[in-house]
Amino acid sequence: MSRPPLPPFDADTAAVKVRMAEDAWNGRSPEHVALAYTTDSRWRNRAEIFEGRERIVAFLTRKWARELDYRLIKELWAFRGDRIAVRFAYEYHDDGGSWFRAYGNENWEFAASGLMRRRIASINDLPIAEAERLFRWPLGPRPEDHPGLSTLGL
Repeated sequence: MSRPPLPPFDADTAAVKVRMAEDAWNGRSPEHVALAYTTDSRWRNRAEIFEGRERIVAFLTRKWARELDYRLIKELWAFRGDRIAVRFAYEYHDDGGSWFRAYGNENWEFAASGLMRRRIASINDLPIAEAERLFRWPLGPRPEDHPGLSTLGL
């Protein structure tokens, strides 16, 4: 299975890869998202470390069951060869109605097939008031005309 664009990345192909990941995550389908990763993909997400697509699906299922109305923006930070660094922010609320904005960085490493074989994420959550939300598009992918992180001052 191949998932273009393929490494080595240039500025254009790295940006496409980042937007594809953002769109997939905003779709909030664990099974669909997991297909972008190798079957033995290794993850570190906050304090969780795990391997494999089945674990990715389980992780994302838990995540989106508690992070409600999730909306994400990713931005390319750097790239070289088969690696991409991304910064991101996402907004969500919990089942009690409290809103949060999570900020983080991800380091990605890809197989020659274009599937991600390693994802390392560091994330911090900031409580926000509902009125402070910046990500208000309808659920699903971010509209093309919606500002990115830098334009929003994040």
